Amino acid sequence: MRRGTSRDIRTANRYEVLRQIIAEAPTSRQELAAATGLSLATVATLVGELLELRMITEVGFEDSAGGRPRGLVAVNAPGGALIGVDIAETYVHVELFDLALNVLARADEYMRPGESRPEQVVGHVAAAVGSVVAQAGVEGARVLGVGVSMPGQVDRATGISEYAPNWDWHDVPLLDLLTEHIAYPLYLDNSLRAVAVAELWFGAARGRGDAVVVNLGTGVGAGLLLGGGLHRGVSNSAGEWGHTTIVLDGRLCHCGNHGCVETYVGAPGIMLNLRELSPGSALLHPEDQTATIDALARGVAAHDPVALKVVRDTARYLGAGIADLVNLFNPEVVVLSSWVAATLGEPLVAEVREAVARHALKRPMAATEIALSPIPTDPACLGAATFALEGALQSVGQRSAKRTPRARTRSAPSP
Repeated sequence: MRRGTSRDIRTANRYEVLRQIIAEAPTSRQELAAATGLSLATVATLVGELLELRMITEVGFEDSAGGRPRGLVAVNAPGGALIGVDIAETYVHVELFDLALNVLARADEYMRPGESRPEQVVGHVAAAVGSVVAQAGVEGARVLGVGVSMPGQVDRATGISEYAPNWDWHDVPLLDLLTEHIAYPLYLDNSLRAVAVAELWFGAARGRGDAVVVNLGTGVGAGLLLGGGLHRGVSNSAGEWGHTTIVLDGRLCHCGNHGCVETYVGAPGIMLNLRELSPGSALLHPEDQTATIDALARGVAAHDPVALKVVRDTARYLGAGIADLVNLFNPEVVVLSSWVAATLGEPLVAEVREAVARHALKRPMAATEIALSPIPTDPACLGAATFALEGALQSVGQRSAKRTPRARTRSAPSP
């Protein structure tokens, strides 16, 4: 992809203006200029384009000090639909949003152990996408795009899943496979980036210049928001913190190394922590990660000593790993996100805060907040939907021509 062209810059500016409108509506052009750092003339032009695209609408006026009333704009929520797909190691979750990023429909597809061949995963995604469109009753033409978040190393420009360690995928042309079943424009990226963008737009990282979003699920990673923007790394691989070593010669990881963070604080690692502590515990559901984490959460609430010890031990490993992130990046906030963090909730966060304080340097730790994600919906789906929105804005110049049934878009500029 070409970088730094006038078209790329215009797309990025249009995206930033729309992001501010979604976050702050109703808002004026003057307020948008102040928030984005763009000139009032540039903002006025971009607002005009978004009005023409029917992505936003005029909603009245506000008084200004001694001048003419200022026109206010807001998102035209019914003006289009966006779909976000969260592909995880054990499930596919899909949500359909309006342009204000309100959830209109949800669908889940669960994957049994061993059900991870590319064609199987694609089948689950296609079924869930079809379900949310049917539930919401939206016309196909209103769907501006489908953002797909995928764990592991992803080349978003080519749509290839380069490496997904939990499934042993290597160079799978995922976007090509999805295009055979899904008629909407598709945008593929990594789950860590999706979760980080969701927190930047609507969560605990909103308004923060530097933040780390720790994704705790079956897999583990860290989305990096540095200098107010998403940090991708030179090959879109930044944030694979789950595959850094925390225990020398420790547990074998799917990636082939030993002692990775993920093997101690991901859902399977937490189950192993429980099994090692109490092999016969009624809290352990050997074939069901979700049931085990749910049981641990209930056990903590009931002051069960085994559950309390497992969460405390997990937090020790997690706290040591997060302390490394605090020392390396000196963030304003570390956000604990995804389903494991949401299920274990504040009891886990409280233990993690204590563990991080024991390991991190005092000065950066004093400046860092550790918080649970406040996003009530699936953050990976929400972030993936923003990738679809970004791509739709990039391709706006071509949308005067009728989209073919299998239109496909490779990539969009970085947020």
